[in-house]
Amino acid sequence: QLQLVESGGGLVQPGGSMRLSCATSGFTLAGYIIGWFRQAPGKEREGVSCISSDDEVTYYGDSVKGRFTISRDNAKNTAYLQMNNLKPEDTAVYYCAADWGPDARAMCSTTVGQDYWGKGTLVTVSS
Repeated sequence: QLQLVESGGGLVQPGGSMRLSCATSGFTLAGYIIGWFRQAPGKEREGVSCISSDDEVTYYGDSVKGRFTISRDNAKNTAYLQMNNLKPEDTAVYYCAADWGPDARAMCSTTVGQDYWGKGTLVTVSS
């Protein structure tokens, strides 16, 4: 079965850090754009960060610039989202997605049409 599996969510205090992982199952990560999205309670899903298949292009949403870092390890078929200086407004279910497309920024601008989605992992930022 072809799927993405997120891990690493949980409870963290404001100002803390957390790293999310996204592992592929049934297919290799190489060649795919990878994106992280999130959906907070009562809000629409939004693009957080995306990385091109060759690692040369990264995109970050304005609310996470300077705090989050996306990366990938094709040899391990895993992508990561390092989240620092977390804020309560970062609380959300975080999803990873993979798309065989040309443009990391374009992938992050929509939540429709990606080839694969994970089921999500909950991140709660609270004291």
